[in-house]
Amino acid sequence: MEQRTLGSQGLVVSAMGLGCMGMSDFYGEGDQEESLSTIRRALDLGVTFLDTADMYGPFTNEELVGRGIADRRDEVVVATKFGNERRPDGTWVGINGRPEYVRQAIDGSLRRLGVDHVDLYYQHRVDTEVAIEETWGAMGELVEAGKARYLGISEAAPATIRRAHATHPVSAVQTEYSLFTRDPEEEVLGTVRELGIGFVAYSPLGRGLLTGAIASPDDLAPDDFRRGAPRFSADNFAANRAVVERVRSLAAAKGVTPAQLALAWVLVQGHDIVPIPGTKRRRYLEENVAAVAIELTEEDLASIEAVAPPGVAAGSRYPEAQMERVNV
Repeated sequence: MEQRTLGSQGLVVSAMGLGCMGMSDFYGEGDQEESLSTIRRALDLGVTFLDTADMYGPFTNEELVGRGIADRRDEVVVATKFGNERRPDGTWVGINGRPEYVRQAIDGSLRRLGVDHVDLYYQHRVDTEVAIEETWGAMGELVEAGKARYLGISEAAPATIRRAHATHPVSAVQTEYSLFTRDPEEEVLGTVRELGIGFVAYSPLGRGLLTGAIASPDDLAPDDFRRGAPRFSADNFAANRAVVERVRSLAAAKGVTPAQLALAWVLVQGHDIVPIPGTKRRRYLEENVAAVAIELTEEDLASIEAVAPPGVAAGSRYPEAQMERVNV
C-alpha cells in the first residue's frame, strides 16, 4: 500500500483510509462481526488509517474500532473526533468546542478505543460560540500530554483553518470531497497547500451514489439518514443517477467499477489527499482498495471532467440546518 504524508509534522498514513462510521450508525443496521472482519481485513491489505468519532453510535463505533485493533495497535493510525455532542440515547446536544469539553472528550475516546493515545484528533465541527484559539489551545495541551500525536479539523472555512494553524500546527483538514462534491477546490485546497496541511476526503463515493448500487432511494433502509438528504430526494435523485450512469459508462470502458473510478479520481488529485471511503463489508473494502492501483490518463481525466464538472450534483450535501455547520 502506498503511503502518504499529511501535514508537515510527520504524520504518515496509508494512501487510502477506512471510514468506520457506517458500521455503527446512520446507514441502517450493522453487522458487528462483519464490521470487525472488515477492519481486520483492511489492516491485512495495508489500509491502516482508520477514521471514527465519539458521536458515531454514539460512542459504540470507537468501542468497535478498539476491538478491531486490540492486538494490532502498532500497525494502525487511529483518527477520532470530538465536537458533535450527543447523549448516549443518540439525541443531539450541539456543537461543543469548550476547552473543558475537549479534555473530557479525549479521555472518553481513549477509554473506548482502549489506547493510551490517538494518532490524529479532529475537531469535528467548529463551535462558533467559542474562539477557535481557545479550542485549539486545549487541543495543543493534549499533544503536550501525549494523549494525541497530531491534530486536525473538519469542515472548517479557510480563515478558521488559518487561525487554528496559528495556534497549533494542523496536520489534516477533513472535508467531503468527491466527483459530486468539489467545493474544496474553490478555496480550502489552496489554503491547506499554502500552509502545508494534508487533506482527508470523506464521502469520496458521494454517500454511496457513485457506486452505482443505489437504483432508488427506496433501496435504503428505513433508518438510513440518506433518506432525508437533499441529493436523495425525489426532486434530485433522478438527475444525480443520470450522472452516475455516465460515470458507469466511463468505468466500464476502463474495465473498472464506478466506485473504483471515483476513488482513483480523488487519489490522483494530489499526494497530499487521502480518501477514507466507508464500508462495513469486506467485499466492498477489497473493491475500494483496488482503486489505488488504477492509473488515469489525461484522456481519462478529461472524460471524467466532462461528465462530472464542479457543481454537477443536484441538491446540497446536507439539509439546510446542517449546512449551516459546515465551512465555518
